[in-house]
Amino acid sequence: MRADRVTRQIVHIEDELCNGCGACVSPCAEGAIEIVDGKARVSREELCDGAGFCLGVCPTGALTIETREAAPFDHHAVEEHVSALPSTYIAQRCFQCDTSEDDRALLPVKVHGTSTWVCTRCLPALIHG
Repeated sequence: MRADRVTRQIVHIEDELCNGCGACVSPCAEGAIEIVDGKARVSREELCDGAGFCLGVCPTGALTIETREAAPFDHHAVEEHVSALPSTYIAQRCFQCDTSEDDRALLPVKVHGTSTWVCTRCLPALIHG
């Protein structure tokens, strides 16, 4: 392993499954995912923290977490990258009660084959029926 590489978890995007919808872009707080030539791409390895918040919203299952050799995650690079991005924040909303993520924590969920968001208040009803 090269000195500038470490073994860690990082997002992998399966090109054949990606439809370029961009649903994975906004959950990535680090700005590591971009749409390039109609496909989602991890733009720079050091920006991806491997948390996987993007996975649950992908309608095709193109995103996974893999453990492999990659550049180390770099908090400073993320801060610089995010500060240079245009402000494109669009608050996600709970599909059940329409509460904004600005008001309550939301989690990605797949319901009837559709990737969406659910708030922590509505989640128990989904789990327990």
